[in-house]
Amino acid sequence: MILIDLNIISTLILSISLFFIGNFLKNKINLFNKFCIPAPVVGGLLFCIFNLLLRYFNVCTITMNTNLMGYLICFFFTTVGLGISLSIVKKGGKELIIYWILCGVLAFSQNILALLLSKLTNINPLLGLMCGTISMVGGHGSAAAFGSTIEGLGIDNAISVGIAAATFGLIFAGLLGGPVAKYLIEKNNLSSKLYTSNLKLLKNNNANNLSITPSNSYKLDVLSFLEQILIILICISVGEFISKIVFNTTNILIPSITGCMIISVFLRNINDKINFVNFDFNVIELLSEISLGLFLTMALMSIDLFKLSNLFGPIVLIVISQAIFIVLFSVFVVFKALGKNLDAAIMVSGIIGHCLGATPNALANMHSVSGSYGYSEKAFIVVPLVAAFLLDIFTMPSIIFFINILS
Repeated sequence: MILIDLNIISTLILSISLFFIGNFLKNKINLFNKFCIPAPVVGGLLFCIFNLLLRYFNVCTITMNTNLMGYLICFFFTTVGLGISLSIVKKGGKELIIYWILCGVLAFSQNILALLLSKLTNINPLLGLMCGTISMVGGHGSAAAFGSTIEGLGIDNAISVGIAAATFGLIFAGLLGGPVAKYLIEKNNLSSKLYTSNLKLLKNNNANNLSITPSNSYKLDVLSFLEQILIILICISVGEFISKIVFNTTNILIPSITGCMIISVFLRNINDKINFVNFDFNVIELLSEISLGLFLTMALMSIDLFKLSNLFGPIVLIVISQAIFIVLFSVFVVFKALGKNLDAAIMVSGIIGHCLGATPNALANMHSVSGSYGYSEKAFIVVPLVAAFLLDIFTMPSIIFFINILS
């Protein structure tokens, strides 16, 4: 069997190509637009399945260098942080608090469901726990971190189970968020009153295809472009530095993305007071969409379904059950609690995205739905704040609590 080992440049070329392919297919095949499936999900999953077939029929094995993913996700979260000011946070209003509490309830319930199903499938409860909040909300990074802790308790394959669950969750997050929001919007006739008034906003924020082309009315300036990149890179460097200092002095692990986002939020709000940096939010939005699109494409195209095939069984059952539970919770609880309006429907696509997959899934889902039905400023304030910051206040104690009572 032929072995193809892609270096970092070749992997980047492939991810950009798949980004364009996903975008092309989404435009040509109405089914993808109809169900609001983000373009990176289309392109990434297409290659993921293609790679599985190559392995299955012993044609070749393709390995990729995905080291850029860490930088892309830090870059993305930094751009999100630069878009958050205290004045904007206030616009989240009571919906921010409601959404935050509901996410906390959902995260706790995920662990309960995982434990009940682990007994049903007769697997170790700690392995079942790896298919709960750890991998669903926490994603691959959390699965690796807490999996190592659980393996230290004498439970084999905890990391593999967590990574597998997080991978399936990532897929379901991209596939379910858009269609569920579409169902709620069309069932309740939510877009017709708001879409026209938001049309101008939508043209500037339209991520239906995660477009990387600026509006024709906006002229891109080289100096401004480089200035925004410099600001973002400085935030990333300082954020990573602070994360390392906190870990070395307190042994408390703060993910790099959290450190980067904290610094970028701090810089944005200081700048709002003294205005010492010239932020160009057209450029920042452009860079945000590029980093988000490439990260999701690279994450999905690099999934090794061949290796995961040996871990199906109980993992698939638990993850599918989690997906069904989250959809039902979102439709019958979250949507109603948030007001049964367009904002609520778009936030539903977000909660499915980050409570099954990751924050980039949530943002991609919301961008895709907004591209078809209208922009929701409130959703794009509330969801990133809760997913990237506030939710950890609930999830970390919950995970630690369950690990301790089961060990």
